[in-house]
Amino acid sequence: MIMTDRTAKNHEKVVSKIAAMDEPRRTVMRRLHDLILEAAPDLKPRIWYGMPGYAKSASSPVLVFIRNDELISLGVSEKAGPVPAGEGEGRLLPSAWFVDELDDVTERRVAEIVRAAVA
Repeated sequence: MIMTDRTAKNHEKVVSKIAAMDEPRRTVMRRLHDLILEAAPDLKPRIWYGMPGYAKSASSPVLVFIRNDELISLGVSEKAGPVPAGEGEGRLLPSAWFVDELDDVTERRVAEIVRAAVA
């Protein structure tokens, strides 16, 4: 990820926000942050509605976000252009997933979701 001054400041704000969280959520949020940037290295992190959001530029719409509320969630914004899941899900657009811990399968799925959101 190439960082301008603004991008670097935004990235630092995200890292600081995650670092201020209590364990064990801090570890999960930090790993989600890393997975997002590994899956889509050109995304630029910034604080979005008080939590980490990831966009193609500092001024473009957030495509992927993570939240630390009652549950930790990974979400895809409408700007990512989600498509209906089909099959048994009908016309529902998958846009958010809750996670309480990460394993290899979950990490692979997070990477798939992020890559699809930026495609």
